[in-house]
Amino acid sequence: MGSSPSSAHGHLTVGEVARRSGVAVSTVHFYEAKGLIQGWRTEGNQRRYPRAVLRLIAIIRLAQRAGIPLAVVKVQLDTLAKDRAVSLAEWRRLSDSWRAIVEERIISLQQLRDELEHCIGCGCLSIAACPIHNPDDALAREGPGPRRLIAQAIAQMSGGDGGAERTAKSAPRSAATSPRRGGAAKAPRPSPRGGRGG
Repeated sequence: MGSSPSSAHGHLTVGEVARRSGVAVSTVHFYEAKGLIQGWRTEGNQRRYPRAVLRLIAIIRLAQRAGIPLAVVKVQLDTLAKDRAVSLAEWRRLSDSWRAIVEERIISLQQLRDELEHCIGCGCLSIAACPIHNPDDALAREGPGPRRLIAQAIAQMSGGDGGAERTAKSAPRSAATSPRRGGAAKAPRPSPRGGRGG
């Protein structure tokens, strides 16, 4: 298959960029509007892009899959030249700077997975586990919403786990509390009144 006049000169049309990078034309325009990639207009008012844009789009797509905000991606891409391909050293610098974000997301997802099996402190008192992990809806005194998950998020942002410990202490377990996993202790009867939390 022959090359188009634009690609033969090292420049790509928006259609060529979309086809070779595996994204829609609208996505190419979106990335450009966000300042993630750069193109220019010909005298005939047609968009053209440097071939190096293909590697930039590959990096953007990978970052999006990892859950990295586009604003963060832009800050890093702004340090790179737009008219040449990203070097291996530059890619390593980018990936190292994003590694901590990815690891934090992994930890958060693991915590969410674990909390799916237990009370998250929403104040519903509608399942048998609530009187065990949130007796008398004690967590409602700290405010609405999933108090345990909120405390964990605050602890992560502050670099410690003091918030999680404080929340745990505010909801003492009853004498019949069973271990988090397994355990033969019988749960107390749920409170007849509704929750006051989230």
